[in-house]
Amino acid sequence: MRGDTPAHRVAILAVPPVKAFDVAMPQMVLGAAVREGRALYEVRVCTADPGIPQDGGGLTLGFEHGLEALSWADSVVIAGTEAREIDSRVLAAVRGAVEAGKRVAAICTGGFVLAGTGLLDGRAATTYWLHTTEFQISFPRVDLRRDVLFVEDGTLLTSAGAAAGIDLCLHLVRSDFGAAVATEVARAAVVGPFRPGGQPQIVATPLPAARDVSLAATRAWALARLDTPLTLADLAAHSRTSVRTFTRRFRAETGGTPQRWLLDQRLHRARQLLETTDLPLARIARDCGLGTPDSLRRHLVRHVGRTPSAYRALAAEKPRDRPK
Repeated sequence: MRGDTPAHRVAILAVPPVKAFDVAMPQMVLGAAVREGRALYEVRVCTADPGIPQDGGGLTLGFEHGLEALSWADSVVIAGTEAREIDSRVLAAVRGAVEAGKRVAAICTGGFVLAGTGLLDGRAATTYWLHTTEFQISFPRVDLRRDVLFVEDGTLLTSAGAAAGIDLCLHLVRSDFGAAVATEVARAAVVGPFRPGGQPQIVATPLPAARDVSLAATRAWALARLDTPLTLADLAAHSRTSVRTFTRRFRAETGGTPQRWLLDQRLHRARQLLETTDLPLARIARDCGLGTPDSLRRHLVRHVGRTPSAYRALAAEKPRDRPK
């Protein structure tokens, strides 16, 4: 980040009753985005009635900033809330932020606040799976996506549960400052660096049986070898299982197929290299295991909507360092 570039300003909107974790989580993730010792985000937590102590699920919370923080901010993050009857002042402030062109992201049940403005009508959104029926009844005009981690529809974003909110916040970091910074934030938060928004909220088998061993070691092994051809047989051999057993357990642990997971990781690595190096496209395609520049171009256009050259040019315009 250039020294003369101001931090991206984010207002985290708390709508009581709210749990402490729901407010602290986006603050923690965005606060971990640092370049050369300088914070990339300036974060303020706000509410309709600042200064009045709030129950934070066993903790007493105090908020210094009022709704004017939404006008100050470049982006707004609405924390999860147990409220369903939303203060008209809050709805007006959120509506004003959207109409001013600000990006607004709602985490978990914070989607009820965003939907309450009417601005999600006709647009895609999601929420925590336990509340999808309630959400659909309350907001029948919203295009509700029930089985995804997060949805981005223009400047409006919504996520599933609080854990998926971490994925959404990492997506914000990645959109603002690139894949390399998002990976460092994920490392600091000790979470996986990349889960695509379309990944299912619920996997088939939430926890392995006591006799089973997680496939995390095999995924780490594959990540260190993205530049080499990796087949299902290779992955299964590393995990010491049959291909059939490996595929079943992989889907149970991640919610997707090994092939799709590998492609997502290769594209994530390609984006990092396009953002942070001046390597030729042939070298990037080879290092990511995508083979040729044509293959890299085809996959990037399909999944990101830009050619490698266009993506690199866009990345160069953002405030980040580009080591050679």
